[in-house]
Amino acid sequence: MIQSGDEKATDAAREEATNVGKRLDSQLPRTAEEVGYAASVLDGVEVLRVTGTATNDGDGVELIVRTSGSALESGLDPQTITVRRCFAVRVSPSLEWGEEARDVDCPDGPPLRFPPPPEPPEVPYAALEAKLPRVPAGGRVDEAEVRRVLDGLDMDPEITTEVKTEDGRVGILLSPPMYRYEPVDCVLAVVEPGETNVWMPSRIQRMPGEGGCSVGNALHPLPPPH
Repeated sequence: MIQSGDEKATDAAREEATNVGKRLDSQLPRTAEEVGYAASVLDGVEVLRVTGTATNDGDGVELIVRTSGSALESGLDPQTITVRRCFAVRVSPSLEWGEEARDVDCPDGPPLRFPPPPEPPEVPYAALEAKLPRVPAGGRVDEAEVRRVLDGLDMDPEITTEVKTEDGRVGILLSPPMYRYEPVDCVLAVVEPGETNVWMPSRIQRMPGEGGCSVGNALHPLPPPH
């Protein structure tokens, strides 16, 4: 059976809505408002309704989004048809990735607006780099001195600090809350005789579950991603 241009355009709009679900997919727990905001800033997406409280609560969060799709009408003089349709998109870590968006009627009313989420607390990279001790080659690194430096930094209380000494080297992790942001803008440092290094892992390593934001990665850096 030959599809009409309207049907093909609707299929394209449904695919756009399904892609919204893929782009919102995450293992991080997020509130309905955070999911709504993330969807609302995607190009060509209008969020008309949000149900549920959080992605990791019950069935997760369901959005009704409006997307558009275009296709050529069949015939000797094909015209481009563009439609705007509404679909239900569910966001939950329990879902199979790429679950197809469901056709629904468009609710009345304008698209919803959401406040942007708060910015993550910033790790004081420059201050850390400036104040960490430089131990001469052949010297001994004093973990207590490193901890005093960290205690003296003016850091947001949400930033996690981890310090670990291993084989005469002191590894340091400073990280915003890992459960709320991706990638996590963590900073690593290592103080060892003859060298002090401060760095931010690559974006891929700072994604949840990649292990880049750990004090172990400060002492034993992961190989760079290919």
